[in-house]
Amino acid sequence: MASQPSSFIVTLPKAELHLHLEGAIDPLTLLELRQRHGKTSTLAEIEQLYSYQDFNGFLMAFKAVTEDLHTADDYELITYRLMERLRAQNVLHAEVYVSVGVCLWRKQNFDALFEGLDRGRQKGERDFGVSLLWMFDAVRQFGPVAAREVFEVAVRHRERNVVAVGIGGDEQKGPPELFRDAYGYAADNGLHLTAHAGENAPPESIWGALNLRAERIGHGLTAAQDPELVEELATRQIPVEICLTSNLRTGACASLSAHPVRQYFDQGIMITLNTDDPAMFRTSLAREYQLAQQSFGFTEEHLRELARNSFEASFLPAEKKLTFLNLFDAAAAHT
Repeated sequence: MASQPSSFIVTLPKAELHLHLEGAIDPLTLLELRQRHGKTSTLAEIEQLYSYQDFNGFLMAFKAVTEDLHTADDYELITYRLMERLRAQNVLHAEVYVSVGVCLWRKQNFDALFEGLDRGRQKGERDFGVSLLWMFDAVRQFGPVAAREVFEVAVRHRERNVVAVGIGGDEQKGPPELFRDAYGYAADNGLHLTAHAGENAPPESIWGALNLRAERIGHGLTAAQDPELVEELATRQIPVEICLTSNLRTGACASLSAHPVRQYFDQGIMITLNTDDPAMFRTSLAREYQLAQQSFGFTEEHLRELARNSFEASFLPAEKKLTFLNLFDAAAAHT
């Protein structure tokens, strides 16, 4: 593995569509948040938090990180820092999950916290020129009533760059069928639909997400076990958000060589590359592109196609999407 992604990869204009805000909090920022709230902590202790062995360990670590988010100012800081890092990798647009389900479960005043998210986004857009849309994530193991509450909050804020809803967490404990009414409500109110599916559950979970009318599939690892499903995804050009390092770190995929990313690409599925939780997985979008190139033989031409997919599969309004695609085509011609 080369230590640094190539200049081609770094300068290639990219969008990221599967990115959790809380999972992007790097150890130094977490230390800053803890000090801000009077907690004594060392960087070494925080680094330890980011070391876990399996998917359940990751969910526990993610939950622990969110425990240090208390105020609108905290959310402003982490949003602004994220956008700064995106800019450094020439990520021009990002669609970012916020764990609203966790905030509501903690009885936090999310409307107040959202003001911080919005301030951070506006400052980041002004200072770094990065476009950002929010997706509100429900925790599936909290059940359908809690998911509906998250989606109601999303509807309330949809005029302020909130574009989609989704379900994350433990697929085994929250099958998609439970969320039919909640998804119907979100769709009726003009929100886009996503779902984590086939990360640590069988292909049925992905079929279930498609039955919810999910427009993009997060992870989709286990589709490879079902040729009919692969054909369905390819025919309908349902974007699948691939997160290579994440799947390895959580143990969802046993080894890099076992990952179906290249198979999906060759079978015509519209895939995008993403980091999922970049700080917690110690990765970056540029590094994910590098991994695809080095471990799966994606050529520069292939990587251009994946980067173009990331704008194509976005939830941007049609005219903005076209602007980004034209910008991409002009820039890609010179990379």
